[in-house]
Amino acid sequence: MKKRIFVAIDGSATAQLALAEAIHFASLPGASLCIGTVLDTSMLVQNNISMGSLIDPQSVKAELRQAADLLLDNAVALAKEAGLDAHRMLVESGNKRIAELISDSAKQWDADLIVIGTHGRRGFERLLMGSVAENLVRIATTSLFLVRRQGEPQA
Repeated sequence: MKKRIFVAIDGSATAQLALAEAIHFASLPGASLCIGTVLDTSMLVQNNISMGSLIDPQSVKAELRQAADLLLDNAVALAKEAGLDAHRMLVESGNKRIAELISDSAKQWDADLIVIGTHGRRGFERLLMGSVAENLVRIATTSLFLVRRQGEPQA
């Protein structure tokens, strides 16, 4: 039985399903839960957005951080409603890929299971957007539980 459950959320519908599964797993005796999200600032870094542009990167980062905190607050509140005292983790992306950050955060928290939603992207959309879940499957040293929305096509 897995005792230290780390769930990565991003505000999507599949992340909400993953959170529900993680809360279910963490409800077992002796289990604990950490809810994490990545503050993805990579687009600001990659595109060298500067003060001279139309966008102030510091204010964008502040808004992203505020949204991520709210996302975590709501997730922790859901866990609390289920009788859990969940930990929370907010990680800023910087130059690392999101899957690496999730894997590193789960290791840091000493998780023995990572729960994550998968969007089930295919073809061109997958090429453009990438797949955090797929990358995580490749690099994680921790057991994974992938959650897919009902009705999504199977690979």
